[in-house]
Amino acid sequence: MKISVIYYSMTGSVYHLAQVIAEGAEQAGAEVRLRRVPDLLPLEVIRANDAIKQAVEAQKNVPVATLDDLTWADGIAFGSPTRYGNMTAQLKNFLDQTGPLWAQGQLAGKAAGFFTGAATMHGGHESTILTMSTFAFHHGMVIVPTGYLSPSVHGTQTGGGPYGPTELGSKPELSDDERAVGILLGQRLALIAGKLQS
Repeated sequence: MKISVIYYSMTGSVYHLAQVIAEGAEQAGAEVRLRRVPDLLPLEVIRANDAIKQAVEAQKNVPVATLDDLTWADGIAFGSPTRYGNMTAQLKNFLDQTGPLWAQGQLAGKAAGFFTGAATMHGGHESTILTMSTFAFHHGMVIVPTGYLSPSVHGTQTGGGPYGPTELGSKPELSDDERAVGILLGQRLALIAGKLQS
């Protein structure tokens, strides 16, 4: 199976989740493309913030996403930090360019999962995944949640839930539970994409 992990990460936390989702998909035997969407932040904003500068440097070798990364894949994970309970403008801008794919039904029947991160416990983890998922409804994609299929979803004190992987606190490393839920989504995307394609 072919899995694309498409994300935006301003300070690196969502990038860490994207990496473990890709790892989970690879563990399930998938070929994976890890891709970041273009940043829309002005250069002066990036230069003025050390955390953003470090994240940009850490991700410099991750290729920029194109629409081909969506049509190539059998399953796609979409990730973004939360902004007031919704995705960032960067990911939304990329998704807004998929009109030609929608018109031809090119994403219909593909598996889709979603992931996010927020600085606070009630900062929009679930609502961001839910609002991102409307994209998949319009394209006729099959939404793949994590459910309660891992002990980490039941016991996490940080990020991660039945809707999908999340990260809490914009910290330099994921917690064990956050990592486990990320791996789970990658594995489930590959598994379900395989079933859908067969």
